[in-house]
Amino acid sequence: QVQLVESGGGLVQPGGSLRLSCAASGFTFRLYTMNWHRQAPGKERELVARINSAGGSTNFADSVKGRFTISRDNAKNTVYLQMNSLKPEDTAVYYCNAARSPFDYWGQGIQVTVSS
Repeated sequence: QVQLVESGGGLVQPGGSLRLSCAASGFTFRLYTMNWHRQAPGKERELVARINSAGGSTNFADSVKGRFTISRDNAKNTVYLQMNSLKPEDTAVYYCNAARSPFDYWGQGIQVTVSS
């Protein structure tokens, strides 16, 4: 069955870095656009970063541009989110998402907390 498993979250101090990974299985990963979303307490889920199926095109929310990068390894069926210069407002549950119309798969989410 389809699985998206996030890892790499946790507690980090402001200004620090984390790298999230999302390991995919159960579908043809290389054909899917991969997205990272996040949801902070009391806020709506927002798209943070997107990478196309081949990995040649990326998009970022304005709030993370210049600080976050997204990459993928189609040989390992894994997508990454490198988060640098983290701020307290980056605190949220981060979700991995695979999209290829009409299919839309989600991971369970992983907590990222930025706090001193």
